[in-house]
Amino acid sequence: MMITISDWTKMVAAFVISCLVAYQMTPPVKLFAQRVGAMDIPKDGRRVHDHPIPRMGGLAIFLGFVLSVLLFVDLDSQVLGLLLGAGIIAAMGAVDDIVSLKPWVKLLGQFFAAFAAIRSGIVFDTISNPNVFSQDLFIQIGWLSIPLTILWIVGCTNAVNLIDGLDGLAVGVSCISSITMLMVSLFVSSPTVSIILVALVGGCIGFMPYNMNPAKIFMGDVGSQFLGFVLSTVSIMGLFKLHAIITFLVPLLALAVPLVDTIFAFFRRIFHGQSPFQADRGHLHHRLLAMGMDQKQAVAVIYGISAVLGLIAVLLTGKSPILRVICLVLAMGVAVAVWLYVFRGNTKLHVPHSMEEEEEEQLKREEEELQREAEAGTAQAAEAAKETAAEPQPAPAAEAAEPVRQSDAVRRPAQNRSGRSGGSHLARPEGFSLSYGNTFGTLFGGKKKKK
Repeated sequence: MMITISDWTKMVAAFVISCLVAYQMTPPVKLFAQRVGAMDIPKDGRRVHDHPIPRMGGLAIFLGFVLSVLLFVDLDSQVLGLLLGAGIIAAMGAVDDIVSLKPWVKLLGQFFAAFAAIRSGIVFDTISNPNVFSQDLFIQIGWLSIPLTILWIVGCTNAVNLIDGLDGLAVGVSCISSITMLMVSLFVSSPTVSIILVALVGGCIGFMPYNMNPAKIFMGDVGSQFLGFVLSTVSIMGLFKLHAIITFLVPLLALAVPLVDTIFAFFRRIFHGQSPFQADRGHLHHRLLAMGMDQKQAVAVIYGISAVLGLIAVLLTGKSPILRVICLVLAMGVAVAVWLYVFRGNTKLHVPHSMEEEEEEQLKREEEELQREAEAGTAQAAEAAKETAAEPQPAPAAEAAEPVRQSDAVRRPAQNRSGRSGGSHLARPEGFSLSYGNTFGTLFGGKKKKK
């Protein structure tokens, strides 16, 4: 099916409406989240923000996406199944943002959403043959179709949810993945899938101004799980079913960053004797922060990886030599831009050798922050004491001079030898030279065993 001018018009309108609705609805959603108590409070070391921030912002993306799809997409059984499953995910995510559901409850809701999609015909019973030496272009998977479809949908839904750990990270990666799939769907002339993906891109872009660092609102589970669900189902509708060898890799490359991070997190927790559902600080973005990057730099690196992998997917799918050259040039440009922004001249970067060292450095940073706050409080108290002493006061009796000095000493906080108030002073850790030898182990590895 060729993409017509009418389809292009629908795509432009779907993008504009989804973007505007998401942008305009985010402030009301923020107020609603504050009223119902959907707040993300930094109560553990895994979170990187230092004050309560409203979540549930993904509800604005959901509203913009659904409105665009209802207006511009032909509502066949598969589209209705996608919307039903997305509604289940969004409702469950909204409840989770308010009351924090147990992991098994969320998993059960994801299974229900996956079954809704499968019942509507969103299932891959045929996949591309990755064996380039085989004469068969595709493989019939038979009874495995439903279990593999459930695994794919649930896996992608959780993958996007797990990378939602920094300001703008999950929404940006989802936007890049959507653009990648959109480009491929345009090559293979799939207008329905293209309009759905355009609506998703518009919702993400409309929400981004409120979610980039410093974030005013978080997507919450209602946003991250919704994005993962839509990306997984749309990839089945438009990409997995294509009878071409290379298209087997397109959804995997488009969602490579969240999928790889989730797989490593799953096995890492099991190897450490932890529950695979137990949160930790071992995700890719946590590792980048432990290397000395700030939030914006860590997000830029992950954006760059996602963009390069997406461009590779487009390069493999496109048939035009000019398009392939453009993809290569863009991929090199992205890599250079990330290097200039993050790595060039950055003396703060280092490679910690174990998770214990990462935890120690995190504790040191927290101790230094507390020390600075204590020093600021001491300085304010000293300034107030000077102002009080400068005011004219009646001369005290000689016998009362000593008690006055003692009370003044009581009012002043105790100081250590270095002149700093409060507990022991921790010096800043000395800079480490940037080493790439253990980068892979640092980003994805577990604890290093001590001899």
